[in-house]
Amino acid sequence: MPHVGKAFIFSAPSGSGKTTVVRHLLKTFPELSFSVSATTRAPRGAEQDAVDYYFLSLEEFKSKMATDELLEWEEVYDGRYYGTLLEEVERIWSAGKHVVFDVDVEGGINLKKKLGDQALSIFIKVTDLHTLRNRLEGRDTDSEEEIIRRVEKAVLEIRFESEFDEVIVNDELSSTLVTAEKLISRFINS
Repeated sequence: MPHVGKAFIFSAPSGSGKTTVVRHLLKTFPELSFSVSATTRAPRGAEQDAVDYYFLSLEEFKSKMATDELLEWEEVYDGRYYGTLLEEVERIWSAGKHVVFDVDVEGGINLKKKLGDQALSIFIKVTDLHTLRNRLEGRDTDSEEEIIRRVEKAVLEIRFESEFDEVIVNDELSSTLVTAEKLISRFINS
């Protein structure tokens, strides 16, 4: 794999605001490019293939696992896989850009292990689970059962924040965005 650029790994429990932070950074830093993840889950709302995710069948995903076409992958929920396509990262670096990942916590830890000092891993969290639940409900994209599952998973994920290079508490979005911008600038220029 060509090691042309740097990598920024954003991970968080679902509903912590990592996607909002990543979208802001992509608009702010033209030298960044988003790595679209692959998943076996169905699209939500207006999500588009190859824009929000590469939506793959379970068979397609397992084939890519078997042929080492994934930089990392995991079964996030029973039968629901997520991963990073190797060709996606190579495409971004070949274009002379730095890659940005928006991945779940286990995926973030796995990417950091693979990319080492070439990557800055950032964990985003909220101060409490009540805030997290309110944000998930406010998205209006998940069933009550899915929200409960996401909150339960968040309890486990928060335990891994020390595995990340940086932790940002997303209580006030404007402050979170400024902190994230400073981290990106410092790492790009290091």
